Amino acid sequence: MDPTTACCPTPPAQPPPAVTGPAFEEDLAALAKALGHPARVRILRLLAERQGCVCGTIVDEIGLAQSTVSQHLAVLKEAGLVQGEVDGPRVCYCLNPATLRRFRMLVAAL
Repeated sequence: MDPTTACCPTPPAQPPPAVTGPAFEEDLAALAKALGHPARVRILRLLAERQGCVCGTIVDEIGLAQSTVSQHLAVLKEAGLVQGEVDGPRVCYCLNPATLRRFRMLVAAL
């Protein structure tokens, strides 16, 4: 598995969703909630610094128990902020650039 692209394929170009209406508030609230814990922010920053898939070192870097990191990753993945792929006995994670762009647009539209 190529660690820089395997779980982080470049998404196809699509027009951005609207930043008005009921979906605006729901999307922004869901993403903000997912980022509402300092450990999740640290995980996103770690993934951004690595600029590729990160396998197995997240727990060491974050300094929390494996189960706690897994729970935080599940929240981030459910919100679409990270994506992951199984690589044998482990899961590799990376940022989802499309969701991060959406979050930036939503915040900018406040």
